[in-house]
Amino acid sequence: MTKPTTILLAEDEQALGQIIKESLETRNFNVLLCENGEKAFEVYKNESPELLVLDVMMPKKDGFTLAKDIRTIDDSIPIIFLTAKSQTQDVVEGFNIGGNDYLKKPFSIEELIVRINNLLRRTELQKTVELLKIGHYTFNFPKQILQFKSEEPVQLTHREAHLLFHLIKNQNAVLNRSVILKKLWGNDDFFSARSMDVFITKLRKKLNQDESIQILNVRGFGYKLIC
Repeated sequence: MTKPTTILLAEDEQALGQIIKESLETRNFNVLLCENGEKAFEVYKNESPELLVLDVMMPKKDGFTLAKDIRTIDDSIPIIFLTAKSQTQDVVEGFNIGGNDYLKKPFSIEELIVRINNLLRRTELQKTVELLKIGHYTFNFPKQILQFKSEEPVQLTHREAHLLFHLIKNQNAVLNRSVILKKLWGNDDFFSARSMDVFITKLRKKLNQDESIQILNVRGFGYKLIC
């Protein structure tokens, strides 16, 4: 029998936390439930979970602060934020911190499970890919590292690494905006689209040492990486 995936769930709403925990456990997940960010950080360090589901608004240590602390230790563990916030800047902040996905409350348990499974599959994919070349850059997808020639390597976030991976795999072809939003963000709504635009801008800056590399915006369709 396959060993259950361990998920750390940080949620201060006791009833909601218990519902999520029990629902995930019926899908063969092992769930560690914590009621605040400080407790969640201790459990993370002691139990080594494989995925984190973090409520943004929590006492003692909020979800964003908790994620920042964890990212100083582990830059690859998948993180899903649960949030009642819907402003674009809040969503973008979550991704900038190193979150991989977010769900706005209220949400369905089935949608959460789909997003968890998608993130786990993407994490497994990341472990199997070898070094990729793009112009004078070397891209270590498993370690999320981008290096120009022999210069100091640059650490990418999980979201940056996966977006760049798909751009490279579709090099010189249009990467459909809606398809990649649904694959990496879980949906193609306005907030996700704005967030992806921010990440595209970041990747352009990190690739700007090689003038032959361009990420073009193909209006109405998506993006094209040319080299």
